Amino acid sequence: MDELAARVEEVATATSFSGVVRVDRDGEVPFAVAYRMADRAHGVANTAATRFAMASGSKGFTALVTVSLIEDGTLSYDTTARSLLGTDVPLIDDAVTVEHLLAHRSGIGDYLDEDAPGGAITDYVMTQPVHVLATTEAFVPELDGYPTSFPPGERFAYNNGGFVVLALLAERAAGVPFHHLVQARALDPAGMTSTAYLRTDALAGDVAIGYLEEEGLRSNVMHLPVRGNGDGGAYTTAADMATFWRALFDGRLVPPARVEEMVRPRSDEPVEERRYGMRFWIRQDRDVPYLEGFDAGASFRSVHDPATGVTHTVIANTSEGAWPITEVVAASLAT
Repeated sequence: MDELAARVEEVATATSFSGVVRVDRDGEVPFAVAYRMADRAHGVANTAATRFAMASGSKGFTALVTVSLIEDGTLSYDTTARSLLGTDVPLIDDAVTVEHLLAHRSGIGDYLDEDAPGGAITDYVMTQPVHVLATTEAFVPELDGYPTSFPPGERFAYNNGGFVVLALLAERAAGVPFHHLVQARALDPAGMTSTAYLRTDALAGDVAIGYLEEEGLRSNVMHLPVRGNGDGGAYTTAADMATFWRALFDGRLVPPARVEEMVRPRSDEPVEERRYGMRFWIRQDRDVPYLEGFDAGASFRSVHDPATGVTHTVIANTSEGAWPITEVVAASLAT
């Protein structure tokens, strides 16, 4: 790990990396290091135990909740969105199913389209005041008004709105608020004691503030929903992510056969040289799944190789900070 440590230090210095890097192997932690500030104004440093926003990385929790509800018969892959939406979000095609949404093959119009031309990740993109978006039902007006892009099942297209719809379907089918479902069906059974959907306007002292620039004090509090939902926004630690991967592949969250369904490649994304299952990205060259998140003031990637048992997580409180570091770690570990 000495060579990895030297290379990470070099890149972290060159890029002003602010965040945490951690490697887990066979229950051991051969490498864990934190850089720069969680709270610049008050001089609070990041530590290995600091909690960071995972952005879209927490779509994995939405997928797990959905598959858990499929496992117990509350939902099925063939459940249509319309059967639970009723007259809400009327532009969603009546044929869209839970499976389409999980695999990003629904074709629904996206309220937060990452493929739209122009704009920067730090732009203000929410159409409602962000303080309104604290519950799943509050997103219904945000999802409305976006025409179908293509027929359900036709092709892959990454879609944020689809995972808010999944959260809405899970909540309505189970009769339990989405955040409670995640706690009971993913976080608690995994033992992820530091992971939660926190309000951005009430962050605890062990949580990193997301910053819009490499220097300065402007945070992302006005850019994101005040509380994350189906498409992202949970906060976690690098240690909790190692815990998550162990629990997932040990079959403690959903049965192993369901895990295999989730990490089985269903679509190719050749431009990015990767594949997609049901909320898990998969490397192009090997069946190595990972979760990834990117938003104003947040960047995150956690990779797990089931064959070797090696996990690495890089998480930053800046928009682009994680990417140079995670490439260095991946190259060093060949994962």
